[in-house]
Amino acid sequence: MTYKLIALDVDGTLLNDDYLLTERTRETVRRVHEQGSSIVLCTGRGPASAIPVLEELGLEGTVITHNGGATVQSPGLELIHQYAFRVSQIAAMIAYCREHEVHFDVCAPFDMYLERLTEVEQAMYKKFFVTPHLVADVTALTVPLVKFTLYSADPAVMDTVERDWSLSRLYGDLRMIRSGDHFIDVMHADATKGNALRSLCASLDVHPDEVLAIGNYFNDLEMISFAGLGIAMANSPAGVLEQADRITASNNEDGVAQALETHVLHTVRRD
Repeated sequence: MTYKLIALDVDGTLLNDDYLLTERTRETVRRVHEQGSSIVLCTGRGPASAIPVLEELGLEGTVITHNGGATVQSPGLELIHQYAFRVSQIAAMIAYCREHEVHFDVCAPFDMYLERLTEVEQAMYKKFFVTPHLVADVTALTVPLVKFTLYSADPAVMDTVERDWSLSRLYGDLRMIRSGDHFIDVMHADATKGNALRSLCASLDVHPDEVLAIGNYFNDLEMISFAGLGIAMANSPAGVLEQADRITASNNEDGVAQALETHVLHTVRRD
């Protein structure tokens, strides 16, 4: 089987725990691209922090950002598709975060807004190449939003929020996902990496069987399920490992490179 499209998560998958792209992984992804497969990054990051990773690979093209909330074409930063919601839909959650002092930000496709920024959060955003806009009141925003994100350096804080909101369904008609140990995202009910990938494949006339996807966390499950071959990193939680077709090495062991060498480059050479 020749895979026309390779969908790659970024953090915990393509990058190691130091948020670095290793030479082996970079060169392997480049070889796959040169042999005819389209590389699509599918990430919880926004375009400003996702596209530099694509550029580090020496590539340009489509990036699925905000966990499927916005699909962007690079170069040119053209918005291809978005799943948007109104700020009024997250008002109750914003009130909760303010009361319990849980850090949050809200994202339009190309911009991030927040109400406060300590050194802890500033260091986190710097790591992801993000420069957020500081505003007095995010509920006054009138732009369409694609993601509402909570962050804490202490995973236990996110555990508590996840438990509270799962019981109360404070997110209403939106969708809440745990996108990492330190992050919770709330998005449009239809916004998933899988749905964004499905829409992209339809526009490119690519069948799901011709897609290989690699991810490492719960926000990757729909993408892994959609793909003809869904691969989980060894550093994935048990719930992700159980639903994948294959498991590769961890992100600190060039797991993406190993998977592509086995399932894509090997297949191309054989054909």
